[in-house]
Amino acid sequence: MIQQVTKGIKISITSNFEGNRYQNSKVYYAFSYSVTIENQSSDTVQLISRRWNIFDSLNDFEVVEGEGVIGKKPVLKPKQSYTYSSHCFLVSPIGSMNGHYSMINFSTSEKFRVSIPTFQLMLPATFN
Repeated sequence: MIQQVTKGIKISITSNFEGNRYQNSKVYYAFSYSVTIENQSSDTVQLISRRWNIFDSLNDFEVVEGEGVIGKKPVLKPKQSYTYSSHCFLVSPIGSMNGHYSMINFSTSEKFRVSIPTFQLMLPATFN
């Protein structure tokens, strides 16, 4: 598990290899990841948008940006957490992801970024 805290918001991430997928006569490596966003601050916050940087070991780079996460913009009161899962496909068996969430603090109306730490996407056989 990878974890990081930014401005009282703790991000915890786990990732898994889910197998190969075939599309348009091409093999892709499928990875799932689960993210827990925990509000350790004393203010209520809301996740507004996200930016993911997806790196593939074959030098492919993709940016995914958009509102919320999986169609939701969770509001987190102090001590609350929100967990969601998603996936990505790589051309190679090794890659990584990182990025940030844009959030708003309801007490101060301040918009701020929460870093998403870099985590690895690796086919289990590559560990040996």
